[in-house]
Amino acid sequence: MQSDFIKQGVERAPNRSLLYALGLTKEEISRPIIGVVSSYNEIVPGHMNIDKIADAVKAGVRAAGGTPVEFPAIAVCDGIAMGHIGMKYSLVTRDLIADSTEAMAIAHQFDGLVMIPNCDKNVPGLLMAAARVNVPTIFVSGGPMLAGHLKDGRRTCLSHMFEAVGAYHAGTMDEMDVQDYEENACPSCGSCSGMYTANSMNCLTEAIGMALPGNGTIPAPLSARIRLAKKTGMQVMELVKRNLRPRDIMTAAAFHNAETVDMALGCSTNTMLHLPAIAHEAGVAIDLDAANEISAHTPNLCHLAPAGDTFMEDLDRAGGVYAVMKELTKKNLLDLSVMTCTGKIMAENLEEVQNLDPEIIRPIQRPYSENGGIAVLKGNLAEDGCVVKQSAVAHEMMTHEGPARVFDSEDEAIAAIYGKQINPGDVVVIRYEGPKGGPGMREMLNPTSAIVGMGLGSSVALITDGRFSGATRGAAIGHVSPEAAAGGTIALVEEGDQISIDIPNCSIELKVSEAELAKRRMTWVCPEPKVKTGYLVRYAKLVSSADKGAILQ
Repeated sequence: MQSDFIKQGVERAPNRSLLYALGLTKEEISRPIIGVVSSYNEIVPGHMNIDKIADAVKAGVRAAGGTPVEFPAIAVCDGIAMGHIGMKYSLVTRDLIADSTEAMAIAHQFDGLVMIPNCDKNVPGLLMAAARVNVPTIFVSGGPMLAGHLKDGRRTCLSHMFEAVGAYHAGTMDEMDVQDYEENACPSCGSCSGMYTANSMNCLTEAIGMALPGNGTIPAPLSARIRLAKKTGMQVMELVKRNLRPRDIMTAAAFHNAETVDMALGCSTNTMLHLPAIAHEAGVAIDLDAANEISAHTPNLCHLAPAGDTFMEDLDRAGGVYAVMKELTKKNLLDLSVMTCTGKIMAENLEEVQNLDPEIIRPIQRPYSENGGIAVLKGNLAEDGCVVKQSAVAHEMMTHEGPARVFDSEDEAIAAIYGKQINPGDVVVIRYEGPKGGPGMREMLNPTSAIVGMGLGSSVALITDGRFSGATRGAAIGHVSPEAAAGGTIALVEEGDQISIDIPNCSIELKVSEAELAKRRMTWVCPEPKVKTGYLVRYAKLVSSADKGAILQ
């Protein structure tokens, strides 16, 4: 056993003495020691129930003959961090989580790990750690939140809440309307109820083979979530027995499956940051360009919020992620020979699966669109690419050309939007918000929601070297690479320049001559860093561009 390094032989008597100090018995020490990585905290709604999940996991581990030992991982609530300096600290926690979990796991020589994440950067951070540490590991999340209900009975969610603020500034809602959303949009514990980043990543953890079926979709408040956690605790012992490790599961074929399921589900654009970063840790290279190749032959089968009016609880009732995968097998779009944490190959996992609601999960013969949910655009404005959730873009905005309205921070842009300075046809450009320039690559849910809430969602585009929440909808194009702080063309855009966007043809162009751009580049000077002390300074020095997954180099 891996834990023999801390418990076998006379030389390890000092180590064992400290295990006895924990209250462990000789019998418990003799068994496989399983690290239970709990992301419980009292500030993130998606994590407030994880103490219950951890207890259930530990019960499952003990039932299967192991000794569970719990230790923590941090997590940020992107919704609470949104719209202020706190959002600079969201993406950067992904690497803190990976690094600290690696340190704990290797320092204490666990035989296996159960990762219990839930919210946005916590899931990919723990997947990165799993690939690095590479001891038998399995995931079980805290689960998604239930949809909310307004006073008139309509269902709602966090993305509607943000858009309600924009509607208030547009004068189409009053404070009582906003309060209705405020008190009812987020009715339970769990990761927010649409196909936002947290739920996207938890669903893809199933698709990649690192979690049991139901992990991405069983609602947080249901008892089924506790039963899943117990089964996960039992299953890690089987993985330890078979020495089945993350890198045996997270192969190139498994990542291709995950990207395919991503397109079918209509996941968050943040998956285009996280999948490459996780793959990098597993020794697998993911090229951003591959996203368009996969999208070209992967139909979009789901329109969960913000793309539509259905929620994670609906997807769960329809059969969950496995039912989506079963539809994809009808066109042979998945590699079913990959090994999974069930101890079986994916083909065996899917044998008895059925699509229980063809309105929630469209049959593959009747998709929402023939192409996947995400598109990567390239052109002189984004030579290394940028990303849009095309499944959440209004039809009339799939192609658009308009004048640039240029802002050097999110704060400047949101003030202009709320100040009614943005007009139909405009292209809002927000720059110096990338991984280095932010630093930290803030999510732009506030400006995108303001645009939609103020009735401009079908006439205004937004382009940024920052990123978007999974709750964003509309012609919101992020991850522009190279970013402005690295001297990318987005740094050279001037007020009134024409920008052309063609999502079906995956192109984005600044309608300015090469000669003029060369002239502008001669006089361009990168602004002073926005943050000059602390972790963000170190992060800015080490982080790669968004098209490489914003990994630390």
